[in-house]
Amino acid sequence: MDTQNMPPELARIAQGRDFLTTAEFARTVGRAPQTARKNFCIAGHCCGVRPRNVGGRLLWPIADVARLLTEGA
Repeated sequence: MDTQNMPPELARIAQGRDFLTTAEFARTVGRAPQTARKNFCIAGHCCGVRPRNVGGRLLWPIADVARLLTEGA
């Protein structure tokens, strides 16, 4: 992930990873983790970001989160 175009706080949370956990994603976008899960169950996304289900866990792509934070919803 290119950290040059990423908001500094997101780069700090990401620590070089490509995905965020649900708790990290929720904190980043100002939602509760359960709200992010609920939005995913109802609409298939939260704030326009679609997570990947890996081993029963939702992992949120940092590239999409960075795009959301820089360009808006």
